Amino acid sequence: MKLNIISLCTLVLGVFPAFAVGFDPQAVVAAHNKWRTAAGVTEKLSYSSKLAVSAQAWADDLKTSNQCQMRHSKPDGKYGENLFWGSALNWSDGRRELQKVSPEHVVDSWGNEQADYDYAANSCKPGKMCGHYTQVVWRTTSTVGCAMAVCKDTLQQIWVCQYQPAGNIVGRRPY
Repeated sequence: MKLNIISLCTLVLGVFPAFAVGFDPQAVVAAHNKWRTAAGVTEKLSYSSKLAVSAQAWADDLKTSNQCQMRHSKPDGKYGENLFWGSALNWSDGRRELQKVSPEHVVDSWGNEQADYDYAANSCKPGKMCGHYTQVVWRTTSTVGCAMAVCKDTLQQIWVCQYQPAGNIVGRRPY
């Protein structure tokens, strides 16, 4: 039995490498729910390990096949998706370090798009982006799963959050 528990822990850390470096699923949920509450959305998100596995697979794919550059997966309506990219810290003496990015920072970067969302027009202000925000606060979305990957050579990081049911349905308001 002890061997099985150790094997399971090794498997989980292999599938969820972000957890091994301090990734906290509850911090992700809390950060999303903060923005939802601020928008008047009373329905709270819960964390989905199934979506987290899918998000990790996509983050790993972006790491290996796209050098940590952002590109959306093709969810075909199965889930919504937000992406976040973080650069390395580059020092004047040539050193490069992994930037410490928290789940709260990632979700806040999307939530801050609220300033560019015009509720009356149900659209983004001209020339602005707000779709990440509307996905975060989409009332009928109930679950989120997130992951991240780091490109070892550049120390860039890519974060992926996937949502079910998907939001950002054309013609509908998020809340």
